[in-house]
Amino acid sequence: MNLRELVSALNDFASLSLAESWDNVGLLVEPSPPHTVNTLFLTNDLTEEVMEEAVQKAVDLILSYHPPIFTPLKRVTWKTWKERLVVRALEHRIGIYSPHTTYDAIPHGVNNWLAKGLGACTSVPLHPSTAPSYPAEGTHRVEFCADNTEHLDTVLSKIKDIQGISCLTTLPARVEGEEQTRVSLNCSQKALLEVVALLSQNSRLYHKTEILLLQKPLLPHTGMGRLCTLSEPVSLSDIIERIKSHLKLPHIRLAMGMGKTLESPVKKAALCAGSGSSVLKGMEADLYLTGEMSHHDVLDAVANGISVILCEHSNTERGFLTELCDMLAIHLQNKINIIVSEKDRDPLQVA
Repeated sequence: MNLRELVSALNDFASLSLAESWDNVGLLVEPSPPHTVNTLFLTNDLTEEVMEEAVQKAVDLILSYHPPIFTPLKRVTWKTWKERLVVRALEHRIGIYSPHTTYDAIPHGVNNWLAKGLGACTSVPLHPSTAPSYPAEGTHRVEFCADNTEHLDTVLSKIKDIQGISCLTTLPARVEGEEQTRVSLNCSQKALLEVVALLSQNSRLYHKTEILLLQKPLLPHTGMGRLCTLSEPVSLSDIIERIKSHLKLPHIRLAMGMGKTLESPVKKAALCAGSGSSVLKGMEADLYLTGEMSHHDVLDAVANGISVILCEHSNTERGFLTELCDMLAIHLQNKINIIVSEKDRDPLQVA
C-alpha cells in the first residue's frame, strides 16, 4: 500500500482532529516518495531498542502511540537518542506515524480497552470531544429587526462588505403591530466585532440585536477519560485483581481513600490511560484508575474518600496494541502485514 494511502486510512480510523491541542500527531517522519508499505509495526514507545527491532524486521512504517518527536528538533544529528531515531528511520526508509490522544478519545480506543479491566460496566467520556466544525458557517449568529427604510439597505450593504459574513437572510416580520424586516447572519469571531460596531451606530438597531453563540456539537462516546458504572458493585480487592489480570501485572500501586478498606464497594470508577491527573481531577467516583498521578492529586483524591490505583504510565496503554492490530487488519482489509513490537516495555521495573 502506498504510504499516503495508508496515512489517509489511518486518519479515517481515528481523526487527527480529536487530538489534544498540545499534542503532536500524524505522520512525523516520511521517507522520500514513492514509499510502499508492506509491513506496519505497532509500538507504544519508540525507543532505540524498538527501532533496532523495526530495522531487523524490515518494516516500512512504525505506528508509535507516543510521538517520538514532541518538542521541536533544531538539528538531526547522532548526538541525542531522539535525533538518532529520525536518522535511523530515514536511512532505512521507515516512516513514523503517531496517533496518541486521538486513540485516547475514540470510542474503540485505549480508554475503552482499559475499561474492560473493570468487568461489566457502562462508560461515558469524562471530557466529551466536540465536532471539528460548527453546525453552520461562522462561530456566531446575529439577528435584528429593522424598519423597511433606506437606512436598512445601507446597513446591509456595509455588512456584506465585512469579511467572514455568511448565511445573510432577510425575512418579513411583524413586531408590535409594525411591518419590519428580520435580518439573520452568521459571522466569525473577528467579523462579529465589526458587525456590533456597525449596529451600535444606530441605537434602535442595536437594542433589537440578539447574538447567539454557535456551539460545536458533542461527538457520541468520544472524548478523554471514561466514567465507568459497574453493573454490580465489586469490592476494591476484587477490582485490584481484575486490573492486574487485564494488564498482566504482578503488582499495582494503591492509595486507599479516607475511610475505605479493601472490602469497600466500587460502583463508579473514573479512568484515564497514561497520566490522569488533569483528566480525573475533581471527578466524583469510588476509584481513580490511571498510570500515574501527581503526589498532591493523589492526596486530594484520598482526602475525598476516593481510592487511587496507579499502574505506571505505559502499562495502562500497551496492551491495547494487540486489540489495535486486529482492528487495523480489518480496517485496512488485510492489505498489509501488521506486527506488534516484542521489545516495547515500560521503563520502570520492580527491583
